[in-house]
Order: sequence, then structure tokens, then C-alpha cells
Amino acid sequence: MADPRGFMTTGREGAKPRPVSERVQDWNEIYPKPGIGKTLLPIITEQAGRCMDCGIPFCHDGCPLGNLIPEWNDLVWRDDWHEASERLHATNNFPEFTGRLCPAPCEAACVVAISDDPVTIKNVEVAIIDRAFEEGWVAPQPPERLTDHTVAVIGSGPAGLAAAQQLTRAGHTVAVYERDDSVGGLLRYGIPEFKMEKRHIERRLDQMRAEGTIFRTGIEVGETLTGQELKRRYDAVVLAVGATQARDLPIPGRELDGIHQAMEYLPQANRTALGEHVPDQITAEGKHVVIIGGGDTGADCLGTAHRQGAASVTQLEIMPEPPEQRPESTPWPTWPLILRTSSAHEEGGERLFSVSTQEFLGDDDGRVRALKLVEVQRTASGFEPVEGSERELPADLVLLSMGFTGPEQSPLLDQLAVDRDERTNIVRDRTYETNVPGVFVAGDAGRGQSLIVWAIAEGRACAAEVDRWLTGAKRLPAPVEPADRPLTV
Repeated sequence: MADPRGFMTTGREGAKPRPVSERVQDWNEIYPKPGIGKTLLPIITEQAGRCMDCGIPFCHDGCPLGNLIPEWNDLVWRDDWHEASERLHATNNFPEFTGRLCPAPCEAACVVAISDDPVTIKNVEVAIIDRAFEEGWVAPQPPERLTDHTVAVIGSGPAGLAAAQQLTRAGHTVAVYERDDSVGGLLRYGIPEFKMEKRHIERRLDQMRAEGTIFRTGIEVGETLTGQELKRRYDAVVLAVGATQARDLPIPGRELDGIHQAMEYLPQANRTALGEHVPDQITAEGKHVVIIGGGDTGADCLGTAHRQGAASVTQLEIMPEPPEQRPESTPWPTWPLILRTSSAHEEGGERLFSVSTQEFLGDDDGRVRALKLVEVQRTASGFEPVEGSERELPADLVLLSMGFTGPEQSPLLDQLAVDRDERTNIVRDRTYETNVPGVFVAGDAGRGQSLIVWAIAEGRACAAEVDRWLTGAKRLPAPVEPADRPLTV
């Protein structure tokens, strides 16, 4: 174990972000470079020493990837960073992504958290992988020999990339198809730079290319390449297309100009942050912005609006304000339903809870000018409006961030004739195979909207089943099965 008394003698200390006044002026990550790498190693070592010899590490259960958290905490404490990197990569293809983007269900399940603040697992994870890249320990791992099997992976988000890397390392010839002009899926254009700079994606893609993975961008599979052609060309197909069908708000005034889905707004902002020119860009500059939805995507819109110079930003949530401390309804080690404050919330804006939008109000030019709000109270039958609580909230730009309902309607899914469930997710069995032999699905496309750790875990597990289907042998690790856990944290 790490420091035998560390969890008793050392308090939790997380990485310190840059001052708000500084970071809202640029698009760089909120943590000072080199982030939580070498400059904070003494702090990270002490924090790793807080990991206790708990007998049953519930953090393993909290993490869908089954990350070997106590092992690499102990190795960091003992200053064996290279071996810590090896243990980290044993279960996770992309710790630089999860360490920055995952909400850390592992920390919620940490045994120290029963009576104290949990171990800073994410900070340690990022410190390990950042140092591993700095030291040159992250090298390509091409297969010793190639099989004669070919696999197509449709979608280059975390699930698709994880499946592709595992299958490439198993010796199969893998081609990843992406409809956008660059690889990464929502990692590329859905996650703002201030949360994860895209250089992290690029250096991992360099590794994957060196290992032999082929990337084909700008191809809408189902149109330029049909499902039938896909099956003829490849021995197996992995669908990792995500759940990108955004939930809408069909109320009066929805047709007004100035009302957009979050995923119309965020990709444009990401492109301009990377130096691209976006004609007629949706921007928050000088506007009163209202974000409908209180999740991570809404927080991403909030931080983006701050950097674009919004006049004001208000985030609406229909649910009541959660408590700051873990309630009895979500006891340890379950995921606690508590009030979460992201870096974007620290930068400003207002959050309103227990409110519902009844109507969008427009001006004479057909642009949104305000929302008609009503306070609501939760009852056994749903949300009931509070009488006399109606009011208007000024808005020049409204961003809908209410989650996703499933995979987008696509000619590809019809061409492949894969079954869909009542939530429009692609149906698969416990081996990730659909009703069509040789066609598999991983990540949000089959699971529904979920976390990046679930996407990577399912990509790895799906790859193991594809490899077994192709070769008849079980050669790759399979961390999870589709029905093992609920759809949310």
C-alpha cells in the first residue's frame, strides 16, 4: 500500500486552476501548463499516499474500466512512475481523456470518502499519463504479426477509438470511418479546449497510426459508402456512432431565430478556438444567453459563452437544487446526487432550479427576445407549475442542452437492418453483437447517453468479442458486458 497513515495525516488537495480573470480570456485548459504534471509531483505523491489499504477497493467497482487505482497510487507514492503508467494503461487506452473529462465515480466510491474527502484519483491519473508522455514512455505497440481479418469501425469517439486500438494490436487490419473532417467525435468538436486541448487527441492518434490503424475522415457511411458495401469489404463491423440525437423542446416560439441545440453551438466555438473560420458563427458575444439543461454539456456552453463575452448567462434546470452533502437516498458507495459546481460555474453566470420554460417570446424581426418561465414543484405524477410564479427572462441566445435520445436516424442503420429498442438504441447481446452476424455495437449507440469511461470500457469489451468472433480464441481483456450495470452512473 501507499503511506500507511496518509489518509489520516494528509488532507485532500486538488490541482489549482488558473485565476478566472486570466482563463476566461483564452481557450487553453484551465490548469496551468504542464497542468498537473511535473510541477505538482510532490503534491501528487502525497495525495497518492492517501490511498489506504482498504481490503476491498470499491473504487474498482465505481470505475467501469476496472482501473487498478490502488496499485498505481502505491507506485506513485514509491516514485515508480514508469510502472504506474504501465498499470494505468493495462485497463485504459486513454487516461489523458478520462483524467480530464470523467466525473470520477471512482472517487465517489473511495473508502476514504466514508468519513473524509476521497483520494484525488483523477489528479493522480492525469499526472501519471502527462509524465508518461513527457518521458517518452507512451510508444506505439504494433502487433507482432497480422491476421488476415479486416474490421471497420464506424465513429471515432472514445468507444470507436478504444475498439480500434485493441483490434489493431490484436493484428487485425482496422479502418475507422468518421463523417467529420477530423478524428475524435465529440472529443474533437463537443468538448471545449478549456476542458481538454486537442493536442491530447493528436498525440494519441499519432500512436494509433504508428500501430497500423487506418483513419478515413469526411465519409458519411450509409451515403458515400453503403452498409452493403461495408459488409462486403470487411469481415466485421463495429458501430460506434454515439447517441447524438438531441432532445428538443417543442413549445410555442421554438421556430424563432436565436434558439439552437448545444451541439450546433459548441462545435463552431471549438473550430474557431482552433483557428478555423466559421461563416455565420453562432456566438454569445454581447448577448443575454439562456442555457436550458443543467448537465455537463450545459456547463460547456456556459464556459464557452463566458469566453465569447456574453452580457449575461443563465442556466435553467427543471429539477430541484440538489444538496451539497451526500443524501441518504444515494449512500456510499453509490453515485451521490449532490450539487456539482464545474469550473465554468466558478467563472460566473446564474443557475435557476425548479423552473420550466413554457414559451419562447420573439420580437418583430422573428428573433427570440425572452423566455416565459414558471416555477415548478415535483409531485408523484411529475412537475406541476406553481401558481402565480410566471415571469419573463430576457434572452438573445437560447441553447438547448437537455441530453440526447439515442443514435441519429441514419441510412446506414436501415441498410444494415439492425434492430432498435424503444429508446432507438441499437440492440445487442452480451457479446455486443447485433441481430446481424458480424455487426457489433459499442458505446452510447447501444447503451444510451453515458460517460466517457463507459464508452472506453465498452470499446475494449466489444473489441474482445469481435476478436473472439474472428479467431475463435479469447485473447483480449473484456472489462464489462452490456447488461452488467445500469445506463447511468
